[in-house]
Amino acid sequence: MANKNLFKSTIGKLLPATDSVNQERAPAYALSPKHRLAQYAATGCLSATFYATAEEQLATVLELCREVEPEFIAKTAVYARERGRMKDMPALLCAVLSVRDRALLAQVFSRVIDNGKMLRNFVQIMRSGVVGRKSLGTAPKRFVREWFETRDVESIFAASIGQSPSLADILKMVHPKPKDAMREAFYGYLVKGAIEREALPEFVKSFEAFKAGESLEMPPVPFQMLTALPLSTEEWAQVARTASWTMTRMNLNTFARHKVFEVEGMTELIAARLRDEKLVKRAKCFPYALMTAYVSTDEGVPRKVRAALQDAMEIAIANVPKIEGKVYVLPDISGSMHSPVTGYRVGATTAVRCIDVASLVAASILRHNPDAEVIPFESNVVKVDLNPRDSVMTNAEKLARLPCGGTNCSAPLRHLNKLNAKGDLVFYISDNESWLDAPSYGQFGGSRTETMQAWERFKNRNPQARMVCLDIQPYGTTQAAERQDIMNIGGFSDAVFDVVADFAAGRSTREHWLNAVEAIEL
Repeated sequence: MANKNLFKSTIGKLLPATDSVNQERAPAYALSPKHRLAQYAATGCLSATFYATAEEQLATVLELCREVEPEFIAKTAVYARERGRMKDMPALLCAVLSVRDRALLAQVFSRVIDNGKMLRNFVQIMRSGVVGRKSLGTAPKRFVREWFETRDVESIFAASIGQSPSLADILKMVHPKPKDAMREAFYGYLVKGAIEREALPEFVKSFEAFKAGESLEMPPVPFQMLTALPLSTEEWAQVARTASWTMTRMNLNTFARHKVFEVEGMTELIAARLRDEKLVKRAKCFPYALMTAYVSTDEGVPRKVRAALQDAMEIAIANVPKIEGKVYVLPDISGSMHSPVTGYRVGATTAVRCIDVASLVAASILRHNPDAEVIPFESNVVKVDLNPRDSVMTNAEKLARLPCGGTNCSAPLRHLNKLNAKGDLVFYISDNESWLDAPSYGQFGGSRTETMQAWERFKNRNPQARMVCLDIQPYGTTQAAERQDIMNIGGFSDAVFDVVADFAAGRSTREHWLNAVEAIEL
């Protein structure tokens, strides 16, 4: 028989040595520049996080953009916008392309800058000078003009909500050429407030008539344009009756504040709209947005409406794939995970925390994989009893209420090793800032993380097993080095689930997530 002690002593010696430290100054593995940029684009919101300021995030992204080729920047911008549904980062990457490669910017501009909010983000970033210029320049001006020219006046009017810069500011910068008298009058109305009633579109005429008290008919305009007006409860109810699904989801507290739910039938109407399967799918709403709505609702929002949000969540995660084999889901519930998932921003800090998203992902996988085991961890593993038949929101809330401590990413793997557990997929959801299991601080090289060593022991029992590390904060290091059986991925949109399922089934190759970004066609 082979010498067990001899072979036992070699465990971990062939593992890669750490080459960086994380935000806690504990040994870690640095992701490649491309991988880091993709992670920042999929998770960063240019707001202060638990460990990094907004300025540090911006500086890191700009430095990474200097290290990778423009084509990868363009593909990352498209991936982050179309699949990650991010806002600030894709706009920043487009601004970088305006300096690095205007031909590539031309290819991706309309795909990334796809609404008024994104247009304002892009122009704001350009004018700030952070990418090396404070003016739009010839090519970006042309792309912005084309943005106006390819949209109807109703879409432009709906996009005119917001400031710094306003849509009027942008119009004055780029001077799009009106194609007819109606559009010329409309641009004049937006820029100067000039009202040439006869030439203006009908919906603008009705809006101005309503504002002036000349008409009692509610105009078909975005409700934000009506909020400064002294609307009655019934008028607010009329706004709610005609609202889109997305507008309804985002303004439940507004409706409660204006007593809309006290109007007969409105609670039932809004609840029915929120749980309408066709509307949920058409809105392309991903689970995080529904979690935001659910967590943020005030006491004035009726229980029926909150229940409808839970129903909408079940619809939104319907496409979460079933993963073959035994699955262990390891959500990080440590102290740093209690920070806002999109960072701290004055006046706009989300109520949803990293732990809420981690819990949501874990509960979603459990819902479609009832044999999966969820093992929360902080300093150690924490016991929790989850019922796969409970709603996703119920299980997510239960996980998010667990006590928190320090971060020890190796704890759940060591727990599984003590049990001699068998498994096919280990799925971490964390910020990867492990420090309690660090052998040393501020040093790297020669050491191996405890997570990698614990994973190697798990692999000795389960040679075909794979591990996914889902990072929901933009820090650029990991506790598990990327290799054939380990995937590091960033983001908190539902696009993550498909990538994970492909990896678990062996349908992806080395640098698994980067391949998904590289596969974007420009």
